[in-house]
Amino acid sequence: MSANRPASENRKKTAAIDWRGIERRLEAVRIAIEDGWAPSPEQARQILKARALALAEEPVPAEAADERIEIVEFMLAHERYAVESRYVREVFPLENLTPLPCLPRFVLGIVNLRGEIQVVIDLKMFFDLPGTGLTDLDKVIVLHSGNMFFGILADAIVGVRHVALADIQPSLPTLMGIREDYLQGVTADRLVVLDAGKLLADEGIAGKILPIA
Repeated sequence: MSANRPASENRKKTAAIDWRGIERRLEAVRIAIEDGWAPSPEQARQILKARALALAEEPVPAEAADERIEIVEFMLAHERYAVESRYVREVFPLENLTPLPCLPRFVLGIVNLRGEIQVVIDLKMFFDLPGTGLTDLDKVIVLHSGNMFFGILADAIVGVRHVALADIQPSLPTLMGIREDYLQGVTADRLVVLDAGKLLADEGIAGKILPIA
């Protein structure tokens, strides 16, 4: 009969199990046995059933189930992207960009930010995304790790929030080529989380901008 019950009914039954009650009964049985009590066949079956239920319950460690990362979300070529906030030093509006000759197309140029030269990279070109041109809303997100830092261009900053690591899937079939190489994962609502650590460690980028910095 139980095999023909709907799955929802079985789930409700499982959810209703009194695990604390089972633990109390097992502890009471242990004490009784130590005092010389011997269970009847029916009582023995109940004890074995309670032990089986207790062993089947494998709680997920709280830290693993709730592990989250803080991200900075931004728009890029009409898609939603994000990087971990621990790699973000600051965000500022794109102003007074100075183009530099003889550099790859993805290196837009440099800006002077409070006396510090910042190299600005266009991820649309680096990832071969469709270009939408520059607008007054463009922002620069400065990524950093150790002594390596540079700015990436964003169409708009969406905000800062937390995302559970369990919600980030490793890949998406529509993300191909160079983007996948720097992909940390994709959420169910199609937020693309980039691996900023790999971007900062990429020799193809560092080799082009370190002489400038």
